[in-house]
Parts: sequence; structure tokens; C-alpha cells
Amino acid sequence: MSSVDQLSPWWDHGRHADRRAFLAMRGAITAAIRGWFASRGFTEVETGILQVSPGNETHLHAPRAEVSNAIGDRLHRYLRTSPEFACKKLLAAGETRIVEFARVFRDRERGDLHLPEFTMLEWYRADEAYETVMADCIVVIAQAAKAAGTSVFSFRGRTADPFAEPELLTVAAAFERYAGIDLLATVSGDYGDRAALAAAADGRVRIAADDTWSDIFSKVLVEYVEPQLGQGRLTVLFEYPAPESALARAKAADRRVAERFEIYACGVELANGFGELTDASEQRRRFEQAMDEKERRYGERYPLDEDFLAALGMMPAASGVALGFDRLVMLASGAQRIDQVVWTPPMDFTQ
Repeated sequence: MSSVDQLSPWWDHGRHADRRAFLAMRGAITAAIRGWFASRGFTEVETGILQVSPGNETHLHAPRAEVSNAIGDRLHRYLRTSPEFACKKLLAAGETRIVEFARVFRDRERGDLHLPEFTMLEWYRADEAYETVMADCIVVIAQAAKAAGTSVFSFRGRTADPFAEPELLTVAAAFERYAGIDLLATVSGDYGDRAALAAAADGRVRIAADDTWSDIFSKVLVEYVEPQLGQGRLTVLFEYPAPESALARAKAADRRVAERFEIYACGVELANGFGELTDASEQRRRFEQAMDEKERRYGERYPLDEDFLAALGMMPAASGVALGFDRLVMLASGAQRIDQVVWTPPMDFTQ
């Protein structure tokens, strides 16, 4: 950040004036995307922020809160990391197409691309394939570019045409192309062979003695694969290995991979989507495994949302996606930091 950013609060008149054009574009993009979803028969919903469980992913951290009930008992709650659990309960209740501009919270996250509080655009389609949600994402991103009046996204020397036909790339193909690793040779069912991947990645990334298969996978992805994605056009990275797909259903044709995709532009991850897992027993097993790993690493675990697991058993087949709305606005508006496109940037977390 510049010295002005460090010294001036966001409400300084001059600093706000510098950001005002980006914020106006945010409003235009919001209106355009809301209109697009409405025209496709989606119902916009608003779900609760305080939750019994904020999500059960190993590396996501949630701010904790205490609330009192009517008789004064203190209850532990969390600020959600995603509206996913609540949205899936609505699918179980009978909703078929829903969308939410959701305020979500991530502890331990702050940077040019990360905020501790941000807007996630999340939507679901009941009884529709995850390829349909992939296609939604491409259109939504183009809608944002059109509303901002731009024909190219640009970030840190990389560019991407949001209107061009996107690149479709499996995770296995990306690892082979950019890291020379046969990823699926290290996967059996939903199990990752740590020794096999460590051997394949030896000399490419630094591997610690306690790194898991997922740790090594993430290191290769971040160092070799992600910087190459979304160059010149959007990239849809799909068929994630089953060990990296905690909320997605396995592909029937090859259970080593799951119906999970991510979308990148200019090396920036914009969206993460699934063909949704609806097997409550399998979901419980995955959550418990993730919480065991969280406790081993961070000394904490989050409770399971038993209502969510009960609803999952009644939920129809569905597909959904979470898109980082602030990141999309940043790329569409030409901003270089996420702080420039939010109305009230967060406090200085160094104090």
C-alpha cells in the first residue's frame, strides 16, 4: 500500500474521492447481475449470519461470537464463512433456484485480494448439472464486464478477455502441463497417497515432514498452476481430485475426481462450484475428518450443524457456486486492490 493508504483512513475525503469511480461501478455491476438472475427465475434470499457451525473446512477460520438467549444463557455462535448450509436447507425446503449476495467472514485473512469481511455471490440450481452452473459463471462475469464498460480484465501484468470462449482444463491436465506431475496416479478413490505425491513433487516444492497429501497438492497448485490460469481468457479448472472436494459428489465415471470447478481470471480465483453432495452419512464422515485435521493443526474444531446434515438427506440433487463478488468488481473496474471496491474497508488489523 502507498503511504497515503497507510496514513489516511478510508473516510478521508481525498481517499474516498479516489475510490468513488470504483464504487459507482460496483453499484452498476450489482444491478446488472441482480437483473440477470431475476430474468432466469432465481429468488434472491437472505440467510442468517450467526450460525451454530460456520463451515467445516480444515483451513477456513471463523470469528466467534457469544449471544444470550431469552433467559440469559450464554451461547457460542460463529460468523459464517459461507451461506452454504442455510442455502441448502432452503433447497430441502423446496426452493429450486436461489441466489444471495451474502456477507461472510474469514478470520486470519487480509491482503490485496483478501478481506476478513466480504461479499460472496452464491447461487444454487436444484436438479441441474454442475456444467449449467459453470455456464452461469461465465455469463455473470461477462455481465460484470459489460456493466463496468470494460473489454479486458487486467491485474498485475496479466490480462483476460471476459467475453472470449473460456479455457476448459482439468486439474489433472493442469498438473501435467505446468508441473509435470501425474496427479491421478497418486489418488485412489477419495484417498490421496502422500508418499506418491511427495515423490512426484520432490524438487518442485518444499515438502515438510508433516505435510499431508492435500498440503503438497496445494503447494504445487499455488506455485505452478494458478499463476498460469486465466491468461488471455477465463480458465475453468474442473474435475478436482476427490480428496480436495469435501462438499462435492464424486464423478460416476471416475471416482478419483469430483464435480468441483474453479474459475480464474488473470491468475485470480473468482469462483468455486460443486455438483453438491447429498449423502448425509458421507458428508458427516468428511466433516469429522476435516475437523480432526483442523484440531491437529490449529488446536480447534467447529461443531457440526446437525440441522444441515438432517436437511441434506431431504435435499434434491443440486449444483451451486460461490463467487467472490468483491474480486469480480475489482477486476471489472480496473482496481488493483480489493479495498478500493468496498464501501467501508476493514479496520487496520495491525493495531
